[in-house]
Amino acid sequence: MPKQVDHRARREALALALWRVVDRHGWSGATMRAVARESGISLGQLQHYFPSRTAMLSFAMEHAASQTSHRITRQLEALDRPPHPRAVLRVVLAEMLPLGAEARATSRMHAAYVLDALHDEALRELAGAELRQGRAMVERLIRQAIADEQIGADRDPAVETDLLLALTGFTPLLELGVIEPAAALAAIDAHLDRLFPAAS
Repeated sequence: MPKQVDHRARREALALALWRVVDRHGWSGATMRAVARESGISLGQLQHYFPSRTAMLSFAMEHAASQTSHRITRQLEALDRPPHPRAVLRVVLAEMLPLGAEARATSRMHAAYVLDALHDEALRELAGAELRQGRAMVERLIRQAIADEQIGADRDPAVETDLLLALTGFTPLLELGVIEPAAALAAIDAHLDRLFPAAS
């Protein structure tokens, strides 16, 4: 009987190979040939799964988002039930920063994705939709916390959402060694303490 190939698993393995290449050499070094070589397959075999570098990047980002979601879910399951929104937001914000090996690879892929999206209309729409979805999730948490009187009623949920997401701007400072991970987490905690005074 011919061997059955799990195409989804193969595509995920290729996405991970792309992550490794980007992590070591940057997006400019992530050619189709480099990824094929990293995967131990021919260029033709890679093109069977991804006809272009853009298609490969799009799938890799989809897989990265799924992996990030799994990491966040695992951490949230370890919190008190129901989890306090401050704790939820801390987990989400910390996972969006390059603080571990997986998160760092995802962060570098995301940076490559955004740069490509600036010059590719299809990618721009996809990237924008994903970011808007993530932002909406954070704003829902903020609005619910205000409704539950865990955040002051005088706070503007849209502004507070944007301020929280601005904390992910620590990424280049972390990647370039300008600040240490502990400093980024301390800033996140300080901001959350101001937003949720009763929980600090």
